[in-house]
Amino acid sequence: MAHLKYKWRLLRPRLLSGLLYNIVRGVCSTLRFEMVNLPKEEHKLIFCGWHGRSFSFSDYFRNRNWWVIISHSSDGEIQNKIFTRLGYRVIRGSTGRGGVRAAVEAIRALKEGGTMGMTPDGPRGPSGVVQGGVMLMAQKSGAGLVPVGIASRPCLTAKSWDKYTVPLPFAKCLMIFGEPLYVPLRSSEDEVEQVRLKLESEIHRLEKEAEEKLGLRHSR
Repeated sequence: MAHLKYKWRLLRPRLLSGLLYNIVRGVCSTLRFEMVNLPKEEHKLIFCGWHGRSFSFSDYFRNRNWWVIISHSSDGEIQNKIFTRLGYRVIRGSTGRGGVRAAVEAIRALKEGGTMGMTPDGPRGPSGVVQGGVMLMAQKSGAGLVPVGIASRPCLTAKSWDKYTVPLPFAKCLMIFGEPLYVPLRSSEDEVEQVRLKLESEIHRLEKEAEEKLGLRHSR
C-alpha cells in the first residue's frame, strides 16, 4: 500500500497537469478575447491581476517566455508542469518556502528586461489584497506594475478563497490594462505603501469596469 501511495504521488502531478492543461487549452481556444489598453511594449513589466481571474490570462499570454512564480507545494508542482507547457519560464518559491530566493531570481530576470505575470494576492490570499513581495520586486528591479482587470461571461465561479472563475466555452473575455506604476529604488516605506494601495485599487477598479462592460454584477 505504501508503495502504491508513493507511485501515486509521483504520477499525480503528471496526470493531473496533463488533464488540466488540455481543459485550459480546449476552453480558451473557443473564447472571444478583447484587450483594452494593452501595452505595446511588454519588456520589464509585471502584469498584476487577481488570483481568481488567472485562468484566461494564463492562456492568452502563453508562449511569450514570460516569467511566473509558482510555489513548491504539491499543487504548485502541477501548476509548474502546466505553465511550462504553456510556454512560461518558471521560478519556484512562495511566501512560505523559497521566497527570498524566488524574489532574487525574479528581480534578476526583470532587470534583464524580462516580463512577469503575477497574482499579487496569491497563492494564499487574502483575496484582492496586494502582498509585499511584488512591491519589493518592482522597487529593486525598476519594473513597472501593470494593473489588469479581467472578466468573462458566461463563467463559473468556485466557492474558494479567491472565487476562482472559469469562463465557459465560447465566452467573451475582457481584459482592461491600466498605466504602469513604478516604485523608485529609494522610496520610503510610506511611499511604497502608497503605490501598493494604488495598485490594489486600480486592479479592483479595472475589474469592476470589465464586469460592467460585460453586464455582470461586481463580485467583490
